[in-house]
Amino acid sequence: MKKTMLIAAVALLAAAIGVHATDAKENYEKNCVKCHGADGKGDTKMGKKLEIKDLTDAKVQAEFTDEKAFKSIKEGIKDGEKTKMKPAEGLTDDEIKALVAHARTFKK
Repeated sequence: MKKTMLIAAVALLAAAIGVHATDAKENYEKNCVKCHGADGKGDTKMGKKLEIKDLTDAKVQAEFTDEKAFKSIKEGIKDGEKTKMKPAEGLTDDEIKALVAHARTFKK
């Protein structure tokens, strides 16, 4: 009985992790691709205009902490009076953390 419950718990955890990763990818596509690009390189019209950093670059990844990335997504980024990145709307803190983790997957 205990073994069956343990197997069920592990299966549920694995399913939850899979859904979490899917949600992060969908949220990235919905909220980030326009500027950062599907590959995270920022090689889009808007990305070039805003001088988006290449998220595949290990040096760029090392420059920002997860906390800084979380804050940037949650609160947006301003350069003086100019908004460089709007805050994410309608995302929970957990969804934002998942976006940060997803952005880390671009590192080469």
